[in-house]
Amino acid sequence: MNGSNMSRVQLALNVTDIDAAIDFYSKAFSTLPAKVREGYANFAIKDPPLKLVLIQSDTGGSLNHLGVEVETTSEVEAKSRQLVSEKLTTEEELGVDCCYARQDKVWASDPDGAEWEWYTVLADSPVMVKDVNCC
Repeated sequence: MNGSNMSRVQLALNVTDIDAAIDFYSKAFSTLPAKVREGYANFAIKDPPLKLVLIQSDTGGSLNHLGVEVETTSEVEAKSRQLVSEKLTTEEELGVDCCYARQDKVWASDPDGAEWEWYTVLADSPVMVKDVNCC
C-alpha cells in the first residue's frame, strides 16, 4: 500500500469472462489492473479507495467475498483481537498463498454468511487460490 497509511475496502467478484470484465472495470474506474493472471485480475483503485478483485467462475455476477486491505500484520492481529473481543467467530490465516499473493489475514462471516477478510499482502506469489474464497 506504499506507506499511505490508508485502509481500503476489497470487493471480490465472480465473473464469467475475465477479459470482458477487465475491459469493463478498466473503463468504469479509468484505471488498468494492478495484477492480471490466468482467470484473475485485481485493481488498486484510488478514487474511491477500492481493491477490486475479479475471479473467473461459472457463477459470474455474484459476490465472492468482501475485505479490508490494511498495511501491516499488526493491523490484522489488532482486528483479530477486536473481533474476538466482540465474541465473533474468526479464522486467522498467517503466511498463506492465495490470489497470487502471500498474505496474513483474519476472516469473519456476517449472520447471512457474507465472508469478510481483513488482510495484508506480504509478497507476490505464483499461487492463485488456497480455497474457493481466499483472496
